Amino acid sequence: MSSKSLTDITVDGLWKNNPALVQLLGLCPLLAVTGSVVNALGLGLATMLVLVGSNFSVSLIRNHVPDAVRLPAFVMIIASFVTVAELVMQAFTYELYEVLGIFIPLIVTNCIILGRADAFACKNPILPSVVDGFMMALGFGLVLVLLGAMREILGQGVIFSDMQLLFGPAAASWKIELVKDYPDFLFAILPPGAFMAMGLIIALKNIIDDQLKQRALARQQPVTAGSKRVRVTGKIS
Repeated sequence: MSSKSLTDITVDGLWKNNPALVQLLGLCPLLAVTGSVVNALGLGLATMLVLVGSNFSVSLIRNHVPDAVRLPAFVMIIASFVTVAELVMQAFTYELYEVLGIFIPLIVTNCIILGRADAFACKNPILPSVVDGFMMALGFGLVLVLLGAMREILGQGVIFSDMQLLFGPAAASWKIELVKDYPDFLFAILPPGAFMAMGLIIALKNIIDDQLKQRALARQQPVTAGSKRVRVTGKIS
């Protein structure tokens, strides 16, 4: 059985061991396609399908695959699910598939997918493996969408543009223009802007972690016997 509870697996995927913010994996597609929310959401959903499917399959056959052929077998499984994701996108969201281009097939080489298969799914039962895959993909997808929203707002002054590429014609009206006649900010649209925005998100996470750690340490400070409490909430004049 997995030594981790499902709660621990969830917290790891979303925050403590987030693949994008902590492990810094999958940065190539993350920085390349997050020019808008719809691009980020499309890649995030495709990655989730592959990660959950590969974790499920690897966990299912983990006791029947020799160590010598373990990695080639995992890559074959991942490639199969990437092909499924490609066919699904071609069938239902072909224009978005064209926009994302090479980064959909390149999910096969995403270190997050192979890393979770080898580090977790091949050592744990099906349920925790599927939850691990889902939470890792969700944590990665949330960072994708956050980065896409930042770049879309800073770069074009709008958000949720071209959502019809993923959700159909009815979503064309979801576009929100935050600043009228906004002059495009090219730096935010290009990859250097993605690097800067990603750095700010990582810095914010580290600040939050430090604050949480300091509060936890403050709560653990022992009360010395015989010490007196001092009221500090009053106003001193």
